[in-house]
Amino acid sequence: MIYKIFKIIMDFLLSLIGIIILSPIFLVCIIWIKLDSKGPVLFKQKRVGKDKKLFYIWKFRTMRIDTPSDTPTHLLSNPDQWITKSGKFLRKTSLDELPQIFNILQGKMSIIGPRPALWNQYDLIDERDKYGANDILPGLTGYAQIKGRDELIIADKAKLDGYYKQNMNLWLDIKIFFGTIISVLKSDGVVEGKQNRDEKDIEKWKGY
Repeated sequence: MIYKIFKIIMDFLLSLIGIIILSPIFLVCIIWIKLDSKGPVLFKQKRVGKDKKLFYIWKFRTMRIDTPSDTPTHLLSNPDQWITKSGKFLRKTSLDELPQIFNILQGKMSIIGPRPALWNQYDLIDERDKYGANDILPGLTGYAQIKGRDELIIADKAKLDGYYKQNMNLWLDIKIFFGTIISVLKSDGVVEGKQNRDEKDIEKWKGY
């Protein structure tokens, strides 16, 4: 309980500091997106928050405005046709996630926690219910993000989210934070496109 209170305070302070320090990067991203394609700089998407309450997550727009909505990128048959030039870089470096700092400042998210599921990812939501992972604030990054990210099947992802919920502590948060930086630099676990995802799932299920 004490750590949860500490975590809330640190989330607020660190997100506030982050917005100030990262403001030049925000500005560069905004200009690049506007010059690269038509449409707004940001896009919002309905996600599942703490206690399965829905909220809108903010991201830098990385796809064309006519992209099918509420569909995870890895389920699109050919995501490259929808992703913009600036979007490819923003997604590869995870800079598209930066606006979620404002979600953290609002108290809708945490820096570390299970990545918020789309409102219609019922299979992932149900799996997380088994481990109580829907009972905590979703995060900008989480334990599953340093253990495979998109390459994980839903059952494994939910188990990792549940592990974090049951073992939440400062050391684990620090490990995830720096592990995320390493994963981003190496582009670990990023799978774009339904075909690539299906192939990964087949390989993973062979061991079950």
